[in-house]
Amino acid sequence: MNGHELMTSSPRQSKKTTTDVNHFVLTFENNRYASELFGQFDQNLKLIEQRLNIDARARGNSVALSGDFTATNQARRALDYLYGRLQSGGSVDASDVEGAIRMAVAADDQLSLPTMERKAKLSMAQISTRKKTIAARTPTQDAYIRALERSELVFGVGPAGTGKTYLAVAHAAQLLERGLVDRIVLSRPAVEAGERLGFLPGDMKEKVDPYLRPLYDALYDMMPGDKVERAITAGVIEIAPLAFMRGRTLANAAVILDEAQNTTSMQMKMFLTRLGENGRMIVTGDPSQVDLPRGVKSGLVEALQILRGVEGVSVVRFKDVDVVRHPMVARIVKAYESHTAVQDESEIMDR
Repeated sequence: MNGHELMTSSPRQSKKTTTDVNHFVLTFENNRYASELFGQFDQNLKLIEQRLNIDARARGNSVALSGDFTATNQARRALDYLYGRLQSGGSVDASDVEGAIRMAVAADDQLSLPTMERKAKLSMAQISTRKKTIAARTPTQDAYIRALERSELVFGVGPAGTGKTYLAVAHAAQLLERGLVDRIVLSRPAVEAGERLGFLPGDMKEKVDPYLRPLYDALYDMMPGDKVERAITAGVIEIAPLAFMRGRTLANAAVILDEAQNTTSMQMKMFLTRLGENGRMIVTGDPSQVDLPRGVKSGLVEALQILRGVEGVSVVRFKDVDVVRHPMVARIVKAYESHTAVQDESEIMDR
């Protein structure tokens, strides 16, 4: 029995001049789960109130929702999903609540035809490993996870904080645990695009580790630390600087290239042609953050143009609204994008 089936509601609609107002009560069977769902001092309900501009008041294991008809139903679907997550052994924090709200709003936004019915439940793509289960927190993340499941080569492009690298590593860990690949290969251009590793102290792993830290962090989130260490020692998880990928064929492997905007055209072509039988490739990057020398075209930007429409290739583009870090990060990204757009327009007018 899922969370929706455990809820009881008594809707009471009344008309206002400009909008429908909805009032109903959701009752949850399990008191402990209801308490976790509402959050400490009802902080999760307060977040829903703020984001959807409704009123949500808890009493025991029930919550009374009132406000705009569409918004209260979005809140219901979000709470339904989160309660089901708790029933399945998961947890709920503020970021999970934010994600559920985003998905509930997006489900309504996608219904453009008046004959289409409102979705009764939220359905979010997930990535599951023995240590952790991650659910999509935005519609773009949902599309990205589904693309990772069906395509051999996936490009995830967009600003920082959208989860494109984290989800890529999580998917690779899932494939490894399920025996669908034999190893994971992580690659990233080191020291911007030049990959000048010689001056750094230590062996190759120690030279490259600082640049691959985000990939390591995601791995340790998905798999027990001792298992990650053993896999690295055994070569099941491999750290391969982009400069050392030439001449290899990566079969039965999940291969991730991060910060791909800092590859040259030649490097990107070399990397993409490493794909072997039963291999999966995930390329992530932000085309707006290219560190290549002036006049050198980004291999990521070129690949997105050349491979458009090629069978087996999926491209998922993240935007500032998909940032799932601190809300301030999304505002910073949006401000920078607006500034860049104004600069580009000014340069065009000056020509």
